[in-house]
Amino acid sequence: MTTTAGHTPNTEILRLDDVGKRYGNVNALRGVTLAVRQGEITCVLGDNGAGKSTLIKIIAGLHQHSEGVLTVNGEEVHFTSPRDSLGRGIATVYQDLALVPLMSIWRNFFLGQELRKGVGPFSHLDVKRMQRITGEELTKMGISVPDLDRNVGALSGGQRQCIAIARAIYFGAKVLILDEPTAALGVKQSGVVLKYVAKARDAGLGVIFITHNPHHAYLVGNHFVILNRGLVSLDSARADITLDRLTNEMAGGAELEALSHELSAPGTTPEPAATLASARPTEG
Repeated sequence: MTTTAGHTPNTEILRLDDVGKRYGNVNALRGVTLAVRQGEITCVLGDNGAGKSTLIKIIAGLHQHSEGVLTVNGEEVHFTSPRDSLGRGIATVYQDLALVPLMSIWRNFFLGQELRKGVGPFSHLDVKRMQRITGEELTKMGISVPDLDRNVGALSGGQRQCIAIARAIYFGAKVLILDEPTAALGVKQSGVVLKYVAKARDAGLGVIFITHNPHHAYLVGNHFVILNRGLVSLDSARADITLDRLTNEMAGGAELEALSHELSAPGTTPEPAATLASARPTEG
C-alpha cells in the first residue's frame, strides 16, 4: 500500500476532542470526539438533523467550532476558511461535486488549478499535459475513459463521484471528506463509488465517509461513529460491531424498543425493536 508523504499507516492525521458548535441558543454539536487515521475509513452516520453537515462544515473550514479542540497532525488549528482547511490537506467532496456539467473531463479535473506553459502574455493552457495527467490519474483509480473531451454531464453519477475523488487525491489531499457520495445512486453505481472510496483509503488517505446507509458504511468502514441530535451515540471499531447492531443503532434501537412497549395495546405482545428498525426508512 502506498501512503501519503510524511505518514505511516494508521497514523492519526485529524482529531476532534469534545468539539461543539452553537448557533445562538441551539447546540448543533456537543462533545464530539473523533479521530481520523492514515489508510482508514471513518464512517459518520446519522439521520437528518443529527449534526453531520455541521461536522463537515467545521472540518472543511466553513464554520468555526464553538468549543473543544481540532488538531491536524498533532497541531491545534482554527480554520477561518475552506482555503485554510485545504491548505492542511483536507479535501471535501460534496454531493453537488463542484463539477461543471458542460465542461470536459480534463477541464473539470484541473478546474481552478489549470496548468499553463509559456511566459506572461504568451502563456496558454497546457492542454496536452492536463489531458495526460487526467488520464493517468483516472487509470490509477481503475477508471477507463476513452474520450477525456467528453462533457462531465454525460457521465453517470458514479463516474462523476470518482472523478472528484481522483482529483482530490492528485492535488495532495491527506484527509478526504465524502458527503453522502451514494445517496442519489442506485445499487450498481453505489458499488462503483464504494470501490473507489476503498481505493482512496488504500492510497493512504484518511477518509471520512458521511452516510445515512449502514450497509454502505459497513462494506468499507474501519471505524463507525453515529451522531444523534448533535451527540455521539456510538463510537466503535469494525472488529467490535456487527452490521445488525450498526443498523439497529442507526435506527435508534433503544428509542424504538421503548416506543414499541409504549404503543403496544393491553394484552398484545410488543413488536420487537429489531423489526421496527428494519421497517424504518433510512433516507436523510
